[in-house]
Amino acid sequence: MTEETPILAGEHIRLEPLEHRHIDGLMAAAAIDPSLYRWSAVPQGKVQMTAYVNTALVSRDEGTAAPFAIVGQQDDVVLGSTRFFDIERWLWPEGHPSHGLCYPDACEIGYTWLARPAIRTAVNTEAKLLMLTYAFETWHVLRVCFHTDKRNERSREALERIGGQFEGTLRAHRMAVDFIARDSARYSIIRDEWLEVKRRLKEMLERPQ
Repeated sequence: MTEETPILAGEHIRLEPLEHRHIDGLMAAAAIDPSLYRWSAVPQGKVQMTAYVNTALVSRDEGTAAPFAIVGQQDDVVLGSTRFFDIERWLWPEGHPSHGLCYPDACEIGYTWLARPAIRTAVNTEAKLLMLTYAFETWHVLRVCFHTDKRNERSREALERIGGQFEGTLRAHRMAVDFIARDSARYSIIRDEWLEVKRRLKEMLERPQ
């Protein structure tokens, strides 16, 4: 975002606006178990990770993305990355209550990957809670969208578990990690569904990890 991206802090993690200072931590996180990233293009090594961060920061400066490093709240260890992107501002006509507001109307959450120690912990759940809370309660967006490889059953189940609504399949949508034209499963959460999604996420965080 062109305006300052905030730190989003929870009990287990905080989402820090992505900067070059995170590169070494991201490299270490990604290198723990590269075999995890069957469906995600996660950079390996200094050159790839630096290019990854540079590209994310260009999108931030253009106002189309807000990338984060996921950092452990207790030990300050970098655990992965995530971001808002495809941030949309609609052209509401004069006289409409939303005309002239600076906040986005819709966005997507993605580019999410975690280090092996963060898998099957509260990390991803809390990251989604922090980001969705910010999107719906600070930006007051109308919708948040998610895309995942149609073959990625774990990601699809996770989105459905928190209340994401399946909207359909986009055929030959993006290049996949295995260099095919992947079909993407599209999910969304709209403003009217947010309170129920928030309840589910909080309930999931209260369960023993």
